[in-house]
Amino acid sequence: MPHGDEMIAALARDRGRALVAYAYLLTGDLRDAEDLVQDALVKTVVRTRTGVDLQTVEGYVRRTILTTFVDGRRRARRWRDLLPRLAGPEETLPDLADGVTVRQEVRAALAELPARQRACTVLRYLDDLPVADIADVLDLSTGAVKRYLADARGRLGLSLGNAPDGSTREDRDEMEHLL
Repeated sequence: MPHGDEMIAALARDRGRALVAYAYLLTGDLRDAEDLVQDALVKTVVRTRTGVDLQTVEGYVRRTILTTFVDGRRRARRWRDLLPRLAGPEETLPDLADGVTVRQEVRAALAELPARQRACTVLRYLDDLPVADIADVLDLSTGAVKRYLADARGRLGLSLGNAPDGSTREDRDEMEHLL
């Protein structure tokens, strides 16, 4: 059974694209997603123990991706709040709604969500995790996860004109298809 560096190399080779896709759903930017996966792989290789299988290591890396993303967003928000605003009002991006696909609209709507709402949404609709598992992964109460999901659904509903409620497999499949 491979260990340490060999395990991470196998994971990057066999599951790298899936990990980058997962990180992309969190970041909304391919380069940021690739950097996030690279950081997670480096952090994980330091902690990888012998005798673990590829699936277990992938779980560690996914958890590290999520944690690094949430922590980074929180840290960036703190810095933004501390930096004085020397320039005028922030420039807004032009409205690109005309001609974009539904998939792009969903990605854009996800990008507008705060980090925890986005993380909960990705874990719920992409990873198909129940609320209790999301709470464990993010170290939150189930009530907080439900609130983040409800707020995210409301914001996505406003952005997209409707929001999946996640109550059926068809809803999850539709959300995953859109992502």
